Amino acid sequence: MTRDGISYFGIRHHGPGSAESLVKALQELQPVAVLIEGPTDASPLLPLLASQEMKPPVALLCYPEDDPAATSFWPFAEFSPEYQAPLWAVANKAALRFIDLPSAARLAEKAPESSTDTDAEAEITEGQGEEASRIHDPIGTLARAAGYEDGESWWSDIIEQNPEPGPIFAAIADAMKTLRDGETSIGKFEAMREAHMRLEIAAARKDFDGPLAVVCGAWHVPALQATHTQKSDQALLKGIGRRKTMMTFAPWTGPRLALGYGYGAGVVAPGWCKHLWQTRGQDDSSVLWLARIAAVLRAKGHVISTASLIEAERLARALAAIRERPKPGFEELRDASITALFNGEALLWKMVEAELLLGCDVGEIPPDTPLAPLIDDLQRNQKAARLKPEALERELSIDLRSESGLFRSTLLHRLNVLGVNWGSLTDVGRSRGTFRERWMLAWQPEYAVRLVENLIYGPTIEKAANGRLVQMIGAAATLDALAALVQSAITAALSEASAAGLAALEEKAAVSSECLEILASVRPLADIIRYGEARKTETDRLADLLERLIIEGSIALPYAARDLDAQAAAALMGALRKADEAIRLVEPDEHVLDAWRGGLAAVLDSSRSTALVAGCAAHLLYEAGRLSAETTADLLARRLSPGTPVVDAAAFFEGFFSGAGQRLIYDEGLRGAVDAWLASLDEEAFVAHLPLLRRVFSNLDSMERRRLIEAVLGRRASLPAGLTPAPDGGEAWRRHFGLLRNLIAGGAGHG
Repeated sequence: MTRDGISYFGIRHHGPGSAESLVKALQELQPVAVLIEGPTDASPLLPLLASQEMKPPVALLCYPEDDPAATSFWPFAEFSPEYQAPLWAVANKAALRFIDLPSAARLAEKAPESSTDTDAEAEITEGQGEEASRIHDPIGTLARAAGYEDGESWWSDIIEQNPEPGPIFAAIADAMKTLRDGETSIGKFEAMREAHMRLEIAAARKDFDGPLAVVCGAWHVPALQATHTQKSDQALLKGIGRRKTMMTFAPWTGPRLALGYGYGAGVVAPGWCKHLWQTRGQDDSSVLWLARIAAVLRAKGHVISTASLIEAERLARALAAIRERPKPGFEELRDASITALFNGEALLWKMVEAELLLGCDVGEIPPDTPLAPLIDDLQRNQKAARLKPEALERELSIDLRSESGLFRSTLLHRLNVLGVNWGSLTDVGRSRGTFRERWMLAWQPEYAVRLVENLIYGPTIEKAANGRLVQMIGAAATLDALAALVQSAITAALSEASAAGLAALEEKAAVSSECLEILASVRPLADIIRYGEARKTETDRLADLLERLIIEGSIALPYAARDLDAQAAAALMGALRKADEAIRLVEPDEHVLDAWRGGLAAVLDSSRSTALVAGCAAHLLYEAGRLSAETTADLLARRLSPGTPVVDAAAFFEGFFSGAGQRLIYDEGLRGAVDAWLASLDEEAFVAHLPLLRRVFSNLDSMERRRLIEAVLGRRASLPAGLTPAPDGGEAWRRHFGLLRNLIAGGAGHG
């Protein structure tokens, strides 16, 4: 719609239909300048969008120089009108400007608790509900009123596929005027934005001779065309926030363009929008979409025949005809796919919905783009490590013996220190050796924000990670927390943080007497020593500290195990098992091992030790060979005897066998002691402790349970599963029935 030589193009943010119509309109108008809704102070960066090396989706990133955490984003996708407009302007040598409020004004308006903001449309209005929906997505509002789920399908059907659409953007302006009619007031911030855009348009009218094109959200067109005095608009902007800001571009991802991810100006299905843009003008776009669905399903192991695809395409066309639509849209193709490809199972569609509708694209930034220092350093490291950010999860196996593997591991660990969890270590399929790591990688665009937030610690990944970890070490209140931070520092090869952490750890260890803290610190320190060779870490100082902690923990253990409640006893037992496992891995000197075993023995011998912890200590001593099989069988028989309170006997039993039920398969003495205890329980006591018994044996797999049943029942174990034979009067069956019943309940998860 044109007025006074200015053409207003009301678009749907990130709408491929809007983008296609806009490019055609610009080509016809040939404006001398293109004015786009966006922060005016970012105008110098606009031409970068047309760089051959700029691969959307990307986002304009703005943050105050004095507060990098308060960051705002303006995303751009390949199918966004606000991306295609700069491409056209640069290609046709037209001037290019943003006209919205400067980023500093937006940052001044943000709530104190808010750390990031995605696009102007995310906080335009103070209204809620339907009013907010109209402002954020007015074209989507019109589509829903017409019975459409997807705004792009409505735009395509009513405007682009209409044989007589008329002046498209004039019709959109009229529709927006109707939506805005009846409003008594609008939000203050939105009014400021529209006043600023009117002033910028007026200034451009004075600067350029020739037609001007204004590209803005459709909602704003009526307000920008309305008559306002320059004085009244300037009065609205009085007192606008002024802060010095920094700006750059950052990679974005396809899923983060979706409305469902909290992006106020997002679209329902970015993957569908990209498909519409890339297949614009093609008659077989619906066939290509179905082919993509089939490819995703086949990659997941589903068998999809050509005949099913043909049937789905026919059904989609039939649905479009029934619904009086010119061609199949998103809803028709989805419904036809569920019917013809998923056998009517909507849940199967949910399995592929995210991959299809959201996509997994990650943008790329040209190397000459002025970046925030940490983002720039990350890109250099990514290139050196040959690691490309991807939105979908993928597994990465790293061999620490190679220089490239060690470099990759160090980079990922440093990023984790900064809260940029691009990679997370996983135990799935993890090698038991010390030279291999398995990571699960998945890039999220908010990691760029976190890098900006960490600028206060340093301009490079290494310096920032050092600075942040030193601060965390200074704030750590417990010995185990310090040990974990030292492990992070050494694993990430952060020398400054390592030195500070070791000094703090030694100081804390000298005054700490809390047994649980001491035991919890053993595992991370042992891991450092164990991986020291792979990471070329000097571990002598750590080894001395670890031995001291083990001895201190051994001395404190008998007193820490006394008279505990259930929660404290469970926590101590968990720390005890982890510490013992770590001690066995590092194999300290014999006198250290003797001190540790002595502490366990003192727990077992003390009458005040909590039964759960005493049972755990007995098992660890048995595993270490400090208790013989005969002695252990006698101990169990005594601690599980009828003279022992059932609660204490059950706790000792859990402490001994928790995570170690396999021992019963091979150890006849232990098996007999447990069997005798179970047979001595009356029915009420047995039922009361059945959940405990199930937990103890739940870690046995089906083969181990089978072998244990065979060990208990012999040939009777060959009876069909689930068949309970009638007692034959034999003493053996009655003696073992309690154990068998517990085993089956523990393995199957039901009585």
